[in-house]
Amino acid sequence: MTGRRTAAPALALALALLLLALGGAGQARAVGYRYWSFWDLTGGKWTYATQGPSTARPSDGDVQGFRFAVSEDSQHAVQPRGEREFAAICAKTPARHGKKRVALVIDPGTAADAPSGETPPSARTACARVAPDATTAEALAAVASPLRYDTNALLCAITGYPRTGCGDPVAAGGPTPTAKPHASAPAGHGPSVGLLAGGAAVAALGAAAVWQARRRKG
Repeated sequence: MTGRRTAAPALALALALLLLALGGAGQARAVGYRYWSFWDLTGGKWTYATQGPSTARPSDGDVQGFRFAVSEDSQHAVQPRGEREFAAICAKTPARHGKKRVALVIDPGTAADAPSGETPPSARTACARVAPDATTAEALAAVASPLRYDTNALLCAITGYPRTGCGDPVAAGGPTPTAKPHASAPAGHGPSVGLLAGGAAVAALGAAAVWQARRRKG
């Protein structure tokens, strides 16, 4: 009987800690980042790029897109809007020997996603004719300069938009984190630290309660 009375408070405490951890995890997931996401057009559909523009090397005839928006992570990132056909975007840029053409869709997003005091420019497309080994960043610089990057190669601004900031966190009902998004993705997709910590606390306290009960029985 004594073992049961001892185990109950520990289990109750473990449950309370789990609820707190779950609540903290929910707050963390409510935070997004304001940044330029980078996309590849594959089979007529946008797919989130697996590399940053400074390392990606598109082929002749590729279509790539950029979208400025507030996104929680790459799974919820907003896709570029507008024309996405290579033939249409590069219709006025003829092929040239020793060069490749890359079609770019540049979508600065909506006023709702713009930093305070700034207005997004109109979305547009461009056809970059560059060297065969050029990166996406080089293709973009050829048609949409000036570009701005941070020290981690995160694309901060296209044609000067936005004027300041780079992957800034945007709180939405929870604490604002200090970490910035990756060069091509703002955040990981795995379980949050709070949820993992809560689970560990429950497991540890539960084991302690069982051990205490058995000890007192003995």
